[in-house]
Amino acid sequence: MERRELLKLIATATGTALFAGSAFAYKDIAPVPLSDTLFSKDDVALLNEMAEVIIPQTDTPGAKAANVGATMAVLITDCYTPLLQKTFMKGLKAIDEVSKAQFDKHFLQLSTQQRETLFNQLDVEAKAANLANGVYQGVETGKPSQWEPGTDEPTPHYFTLLKQLTLYCFFTSKVGATKVLRYVAIPGRYDGAYPYKKGDKAWAT
Repeated sequence: MERRELLKLIATATGTALFAGSAFAYKDIAPVPLSDTLFSKDDVALLNEMAEVIIPQTDTPGAKAANVGATMAVLITDCYTPLLQKTFMKGLKAIDEVSKAQFDKHFLQLSTQQRETLFNQLDVEAKAANLANGVYQGVETGKPSQWEPGTDEPTPHYFTLLKQLTLYCFFTSKVGATKVLRYVAIPGRYDGAYPYKKGDKAWAT
């Protein structure tokens, strides 16, 4: 998927442009020890479970199969500002607190349906919070955005950060590019009139 198309997908799905745009400097992320990140093995497992709610396995692999949690750990550590890191980490705790308040269970104890219900609610909450704080796509609202690329204020809702990273890490992973999108290792010439059939997958290259 071209960078421009991925940016459009993330902006459309989350209502605002991707934060930590420096993530695009990463083409292939070499294995990084978790000790060099802000996350533990349990944190990565939790991120994978949360991401799986956003991109679940169907007839194609989901976020967990791509181990997006490990990539997210690196990008948050290396590409997020201290304020965005703090927002994200507090968000993970907030999700568990909301889960306990609403279902009397930790997030990992929730059923698939309960997780989906929780995340749908958080998605609505995040969009409303971002709109109220001026973190949105000006084109969609007809108003100028208060957010400028490369900054972290106004800070987006923590669920927006989680959703953005899930989309980015999945569709730039080997699993996402080859099992969900259509991938050609060495693309040929550009063909602007290439035939398209309804239901065809998007191209990863």
